[in-house]
Amino acid sequence: MEGVTAPSFRDLVLARNPPEALGGAYTEFVRVVDHPVPKKVFLEHLGPRRFVAPVGVQLMGRDPRALMASAVHAVELGVPLVDLNFGCPAKGALKGCAGAGALRDPCGMEEVVRSVVRAVAGAVPVTAKIRAGYDHARDVEVLARAVEAGGADLLTVHCRTRAEGYQPEVDWTRIARAVAAVSIPVCGNGSVETHADLERMRRETGAEYAMVGRGAIADPWVFSGQHVTADVAAGFLLEYYDYLVACAGEPKSPVQRVKQLLRYWTAGGVVRDEDDRLVWLREPDPLAVIARLRALAAAPGA
Repeated sequence: MEGVTAPSFRDLVLARNPPEALGGAYTEFVRVVDHPVPKKVFLEHLGPRRFVAPVGVQLMGRDPRALMASAVHAVELGVPLVDLNFGCPAKGALKGCAGAGALRDPCGMEEVVRSVVRAVAGAVPVTAKIRAGYDHARDVEVLARAVEAGGADLLTVHCRTRAEGYQPEVDWTRIARAVAAVSIPVCGNGSVETHADLERMRRETGAEYAMVGRGAIADPWVFSGQHVTADVAAGFLLEYYDYLVACAGEPKSPVQRVKQLLRYWTAGGVVRDEDDRLVWLREPDPLAVIARLRALAAAPGA
């Protein structure tokens, strides 16, 4: 989700889903190395708009002191949630023993959670996201209990391990095992692709909440279950493009970001089939991509 869950995309999704359907969101992870993150960085991740649904700040790092001070900065800006990322499988995170790298040290992960909980002193809830394991899922209960013992208010479990990356196959029973292991609320994550999957995940795992990542890239209306037409879906992509152009000042890079969405996009029949998806993605002319979207948006009910 890095590069997608910036305000440019996240705000458009929040604006199109009522808060009772989309309970809340997080920023993309803010990397914390060996010094506190400045407030201006948090403001960039949060963006200028505010919604009824809370948007929490997601922190990823291994240095408890830097994480504590960063969390305090976020709270002072008025963020409603602080989340700790123990799930990112990127090589850079693993090299620094952050993200999913922390799963190899449950005690250290527990201490990180405890430190941040202590730093915010009850001002906001602290949540944490883990994967089902590093190389295997045999110890998902151990990892879940470490987060709970650290004092987190909510645990999100991505049901794949670090080794499994984003493979298509998922095992939701791992989420159910985490639910059974702890008393704090659990949020399930992993291959929620349709609106019906939200309830199915909760029903099959016992998780109180469900988190959507790439499913929201494919269909920003997945939370409400609204089925939009091609003109509405194309309008979303154009609004996203216009926002990026306004920020970047030139059209080429924003089109690549639009293509990043089109790689997964299912909403509104904008992408007719997998052959059509390749046509979108292989189009060398950025302006041709936008022209095709504008033609779709100009045909109401298409």
